[in-house]
Amino acid sequence: MKDLHTLTYLNKKISLPIIHNLQMDIIIEENPFHLPLEDFFKMAARINKKRAFLFVSKLLGKHLPIEPNKGLLTGFMLAVRYEEIITGAISPQREEIMAIYRDSASQFLDKPFISSAQANPIIIGFAETATGLGHSFFRAFKQATFFHTTRDNVNELVPIITFEEEHSHATSHRCYVEEDTLDNLREIILVDDELTTGKTAINIIRDIHQKYPRDKYTVVSILDWRSKKWQLEMESLEQELQIKVQVVSLLKGSFELIGVPLNLVSQTEITETNRKKPQLEYISLENYVKERIVPITSTSLAGIRNDYGYLKDTGRFGIHMGELTDDWIRLAANDLKKKRVGTTLCIGTGEFMYIPMKLASYMGENIFYQSTTRSPIYPNNEEHYGAKNAFCFSNPEDLDIVHYLYNIDAKQYDDIFLFFERKVSEDRLAELLAELTAVQVKKINIVYCSGR
Repeated sequence: MKDLHTLTYLNKKISLPIIHNLQMDIIIEENPFHLPLEDFFKMAARINKKRAFLFVSKLLGKHLPIEPNKGLLTGFMLAVRYEEIITGAISPQREEIMAIYRDSASQFLDKPFISSAQANPIIIGFAETATGLGHSFFRAFKQATFFHTTRDNVNELVPIITFEEEHSHATSHRCYVEEDTLDNLREIILVDDELTTGKTAINIIRDIHQKYPRDKYTVVSILDWRSKKWQLEMESLEQELQIKVQVVSLLKGSFELIGVPLNLVSQTEITETNRKKPQLEYISLENYVKERIVPITSTSLAGIRNDYGYLKDTGRFGIHMGELTDDWIRLAANDLKKKRVGTTLCIGTGEFMYIPMKLASYMGENIFYQSTTRSPIYPNNEEHYGAKNAFCFSNPEDLDIVHYLYNIDAKQYDDIFLFFERKVSEDRLAELLAELTAVQVKKINIVYCSGR
């Protein structure tokens, strides 16, 4: 059933306040699931000279906490829309998926529904924000291959694809997969959380096509804000390379930033030294995943080597449908659930988003999920704003990289589960844990998959 409220703002200018005299004017052109606009995002100001604003997603589980199944379901909603575009018909899954969405995604089970006769794509999620979204989208296909780009410097492998993301604060993307993953004619689907210009997609399509040409690409994102100019850029790419590029989104429109961007300086919470420190517990999941560890190491920007292997199930090095199993995730989540002491926040770290979100989805009720991020957002404690507070710390996995957490209020949660793909030493966690004392939880569980 169509929500009449969502139809009233189609093709009409909507003004959204950001901060001070800065506002965003948007026009919505397509909203295929008729979702209320407030379901999608909040606005915030970015501390970035290249882009002064951010659409802070309420569906990703990155900057804002969400119910974990809501994040998993978002990938399936995009898959439903993809199926409708390629078939030209309403997806048989639409009604069920939307019923689950309206029920807060509490009973969602991600069973694949797109048949191999319809599609057998290679799905690529963009680091860091869309690694979880790309993975959940991939889970809707009965036959597909998935990997995500990474900003890690891997020691044993040479990336077969690299590309730049000009507007980003961390621009270099690397793809560490076997050559035969891309050396074929299968459709490539690129998954990102938002298209503003589409330049990132254009960059990677150019790089892939130069080495591994094919006829068809698809770009999938929650939001598609490309102006006519940038839509023409994509059409020009199609003509130049003699390819077809289709775009799939949950919300399509255009925007205009009104006002002069401010010269904002980072502000973060100041942790008081007299806060009561929470109980800490260090938990290894290696017994559940020891057969699923990839013996590949990395070196940080500071030149520090990490000899703990990566987890195969993230898809960083490529994973095929049929190689997946949720058995260990369910078992591990059941044990983690026993360690909960109340309302829980599960925190993924950087690119490590999907597995923590999936674990959280099996850990019971009153549980929320979000992730650390590289994105510097100016905090502002107003209801409409997307980052009410901010915590800044050195990334425990690479102390030369600054990470942030947003929107965690004091005494909002009873406990926190902090997930890492690979073990990090306790001294490297000190800065992050000191910041988290300000949220006054009873217990913090540090959970890692690889290493003891």
